[in-house]
Amino acid sequence: MAKTTMENIKLGVFVFIGTALLVLAAYLIGNRQNMFGETFTISAVFKNANGLQKGNNVRFSGINVGTVRNMEMVNDTTIRVYMVIEKKMQPHIKKDAVATIGSDGLVGSMILNIIPGNGTASTILEGDELRSYSRIATQDMLSTLNTTNENAAILTSDLLKVTQALTKGKGTLGRLLNDTLMATNLTNTINNLNDASRNADLTIQKLNTMLDQVDFEKSVAGVLLNDSLNGLKIQDLITNFEQSGNEIARMTQNLDTIIGDFKEGKGAIDYLTHDTALVKSLDTTLKNIEAGSIKFNENMEALKHNFLTRRYFRKLAKKEEKEKKKNEHP
Repeated sequence: MAKTTMENIKLGVFVFIGTALLVLAAYLIGNRQNMFGETFTISAVFKNANGLQKGNNVRFSGINVGTVRNMEMVNDTTIRVYMVIEKKMQPHIKKDAVATIGSDGLVGSMILNIIPGNGTASTILEGDELRSYSRIATQDMLSTLNTTNENAAILTSDLLKVTQALTKGKGTLGRLLNDTLMATNLTNTINNLNDASRNADLTIQKLNTMLDQVDFEKSVAGVLLNDSLNGLKIQDLITNFEQSGNEIARMTQNLDTIIGDFKEGKGAIDYLTHDTALVKSLDTTLKNIEAGSIKFNENMEALKHNFLTRRYFRKLAKKEEKEKKKNEHP
């Protein structure tokens, strides 16, 4: 009986030790999947581990190539993650590869992904550090989404207020939407603008047609526009007209003075006033001269407004104004 009890105790101890060893082996194998093959260790630095744990898979181009060996907190914003990678994958991983933390599916465990670079860098070595890229955490995404929802709610409320104001006819847009008279006026205005645009187009087409029909080599317009010599002649002609007009005006003043002397009986020519025929002839001559002077002034005024000569008169007016100012302020 005592021997059977001792055997049972030994058997229990053996079973306990075996079970413990089995659990330990399962744990070690679960956390060190590459413990039976050749490996090398590399690392990467992240600002946020995003739930990554020791023993999680490391994937390169979607293939499991290792596991997370350890995670070390360097400071409050830096976490260094050590990875154990299969030796056979070393020639394929370059130093320009990028390490990121992701998830295995929507609700799966976290994994560490190694994204290949452009392939021009050298092969990674034992102890090298990969560049890292920290993705936005789910909590941050939810916070941003919450803020966006709040802003959308505020925007919807403001749009509702604007819509109600428009429906009630408040503001300029509300009046435009509800005031039929204003809408009619706007329609008429737009129609008038369209008519004015069409008329302008027709006018431009007519002007183009007229210009196309003008012979700029033989016509008077072409000569005036292109021949600088004729332009100078016209300027001289206008200058002579002005000088003649001034002389005629002085002559008229002198004649007025002489006639005044006649009427007052001054000078040796007083006897001529008794000759009625001569007086009538002189009056007729003076009237003709005055009429001619008036017509000449009218012609000069017409020349000043003519499109061929008005530029010259403007230049003369500006020149006289400059000389007047120069004389006033020597």
